[in-house]
Amino acid sequence: MNQSLEARAGAGRLISGMLWNALGRGLPLLLALALTPILVHQLGLERWGLFTLALALVGVFGIFDLGIGPALTRGLSERMAEGEDEAAGRLVGTAMVALGGFAAIGAAVFWTILPTLMQRVLNVPPELQQEALTAFRVLACAAPLIVINAALWGVLAAHQRFAAANLVTIPVAVMYYLGPVILLIFWQSLVGVMLVLVACRLANTLSYMWLARPLLPRLSVGHPRMILPLLRIGGWMTFSSVLNQALLYADRFLVGAMLTLAAVAFYATPLDLVMRMWILPVAIAQAMLPGMASGFKLLPDATSGLLRRGSLLMLLLTLPACLVLAGLGDWVLRLWLGAEFAAGGGTVLRILAAGIFFSCIAFAPNTLLDAIGRPDATARLILVQVVIFLPLSALLLHLFGIEGAAIAWAARAVFDAAGKFWLAGRLYEPARATARRMALPLLLSGLVLAATVLVGDWRWGAAIAIPGFLVVAAAMLGVLTAEERQILRPLLRRPWQARRILEQRPA
Repeated sequence: MNQSLEARAGAGRLISGMLWNALGRGLPLLLALALTPILVHQLGLERWGLFTLALALVGVFGIFDLGIGPALTRGLSERMAEGEDEAAGRLVGTAMVALGGFAAIGAAVFWTILPTLMQRVLNVPPELQQEALTAFRVLACAAPLIVINAALWGVLAAHQRFAAANLVTIPVAVMYYLGPVILLIFWQSLVGVMLVLVACRLANTLSYMWLARPLLPRLSVGHPRMILPLLRIGGWMTFSSVLNQALLYADRFLVGAMLTLAAVAFYATPLDLVMRMWILPVAIAQAMLPGMASGFKLLPDATSGLLRRGSLLMLLLTLPACLVLAGLGDWVLRLWLGAEFAAGGGTVLRILAAGIFFSCIAFAPNTLLDAIGRPDATARLILVQVVIFLPLSALLLHLFGIEGAAIAWAARAVFDAAGKFWLAGRLYEPARATARRMALPLLLSGLVLAATVLVGDWRWGAAIAIPGFLVVAAAMLGVLTAEERQILRPLLRRPWQARRILEQRPA
């Protein structure tokens, strides 16, 4: 068997990629958490509500990449496994030009509908409408940069160059949060903040191009039909992404339309906080995808092993933090942003903490479905969620306020994770055993989280969460193979040597 292919799908590459990806996103996150109270103070509550909507808009712009970023990672990885990478430069160049043009058209359309959005949909106060309109139009200019960055990241991820990619990303990401704080000292305007965000995206594009150029010595533009295979895969990824973005961000727009901008701030701020936990599962998923895409045909055991280890890593790294937020959400918000936010969004944070756990776990089976070329199954699952959970979110928001919207968000996350594990086992037979074994630890985790949220008092929450986590940990051992349990012993003694220990073992 090809040793290079085995290494790409091995546990050592998974650990290395996860650590670099987590570092690249974790350091800016810590800075963002520290700077958020300053930004709230500098902007004021209503401008802060607009700022959270702007950050949501950046995520929505990601739909313009047509799924080409992860499709490039998958396609280039599969080509490497088959020894066919001569036309990679022309493929990537053609994809970047096509994506940039499509995103520019989308940004122009968004530019034209912004006045209606500001005046009639989001209840923006009249004195802020012109400033918000200009600021959001500036941000629209970032759309082509966002999709080109996604394509370039796809190239770097396919070659598993996670260390270099994150080393250039960290300083740019730091300025993404620090830049607005510095600018607001001299210019109290959302327009200046958006200019900083666009400049950071441009810096990111230039740094990725510098790293990707040696990997693509024949970078050029070919006939558009070259990217049709990517579009077939990426089209389903795009459809899935559009639906997912709608589900992720529609609730805060519903809050803005049905309630007030202050309610948006009290709902969106806890949601943004818990969604930061995606850093860890995204870091793991990005490290999993190249190995899975390279090995799912020739190395089914290694591919199912990546799903097993990735799922357990996500569970182990996210459950403790989710339990803390589920039990201490009010206290965390009070410490972070003050009593007003604790009173307005504390219960929301505790509910969302339970939901974000399942949202994090869903990244593992989702990555496998992308790797085997079945994003269509993911898209169909999310379409079912749109039909069920958008009306449910509106209903619960009407009945219970922002706490009701949080319940709907958490329920959808549980449905999403369960559905993706079921699909992974059904569509890729080697993964069936892993999907089945993950059911018990996930069920136990959900019960512990729900009980921690419901008891309210932090002391009772701790009495449930601590033994509950130990029970979940015991259930996780049942998911591991006998060989993996043997590997775990030296890892517990010397966790700082994880990569070296894992690279000495079979994938």
